[in-house]
Amino acid sequence: MNNEDIIRRLEQILKHYELSASTFADKIKVQRSSLSHLLHGRNKPSLDFILKIDSAFPEVDLYWLLYGKGVFPAKADKSDLQSFSAATHGDTSNNQNSNNSEKSIEKIVIFYKDGTFKSFKEH
Repeated sequence: MNNEDIIRRLEQILKHYELSASTFADKIKVQRSSLSHLLHGRNKPSLDFILKIDSAFPEVDLYWLLYGKGVFPAKADKSDLQSFSAATHGDTSNNQNSNNSEKSIEKIVIFYKDGTFKSFKEH
């Protein structure tokens, strides 16, 4: 993970969403000075910082942000979410119950043995 590369990807996110650094900092709920220090290479991003981006911008794939592999903007394919749910909890398409109206999946993260991961968010 190269700090300069992450900075370039952060700048790409700012450009894509047409946000100033201060507006971006406000949106992810970090101090503006913290983002400034990061963008100028004085600090490295913390895990908390990365997770705040993930929460505020679902189209930002974490693997892309950290390693530059993958695509931006990324969107979870609903068929991927349905396949994952059916594989892990059994196919419930014919057995709907009243609990489905009370619960919904917010995010699924799959961790692979090679250390990579993929996250899916319902939109």
